[in-house]
Amino acid sequence: MSITSGLRGRRLPRRLLQLYIGLALYGASSALLVRGGLGLEPWGVLHQGLAERTGLTIGVVSIIVGAAVLLLWVPLRQRPGLGTVSNVFVIGIAMDGTLAAVPGVHGPAAQIPLTVAGIVLNGMATGLYISARFGPGPRDGLMTGLHRLTGRSVRLVRTAIEVAVVATGFALGGTVGAGTVVYALSIGPLAQLFLRVFAIPPAGSGSTVVAGSSPERVILRS
Repeated sequence: MSITSGLRGRRLPRRLLQLYIGLALYGASSALLVRGGLGLEPWGVLHQGLAERTGLTIGVVSIIVGAAVLLLWVPLRQRPGLGTVSNVFVIGIAMDGTLAAVPGVHGPAAQIPLTVAGIVLNGMATGLYISARFGPGPRDGLMTGLHRLTGRSVRLVRTAIEVAVVATGFALGGTVGAGTVVYALSIGPLAQLFLRVFAIPPAGSGSTVVAGSSPERVILRS
């Protein structure tokens, strides 16, 4: 897959719209989890921890980490798509924009709804951008590349990566809490639901189910 592959077909406008709305909402959902203060998604813990240590915004850290992970694709012989490259930049920009617009909250009465909204929005965003079929994000591509290289199960590779990411982020000062646990338990079912809601059938197909060979089956097999 090259960066320009898939840039054709009568469904292209819808696919592009889904891609960029999905990535923007993903960044916004991560920001809501930050403002909720009850725990972040695994990579968000690392981004927040690095932001605490470097003084950079969490969105800028997300972009830097995404670019660094993308470089790891080279020895893994992974090829990025438009969605992969867009993922690196759009999510971080949207995250910082949302953090600037949404103030911090205090107390469970505000924190819990904000955290729940962030998790549900994250599942929706995942369904949107993966269904657009422009390639996996850098972190998902790292997982599938290591799976292919090592021969280990996707479940094991994903778990190992996310445990390492959470542990490192927590050591650096990232927030781990009930929100992290709820996210881990619910993001798979939520993303699967929204993948079906936003599925775009491949050209020439009458099916409304996302193609079985597309990345979401691997991404959600956790």
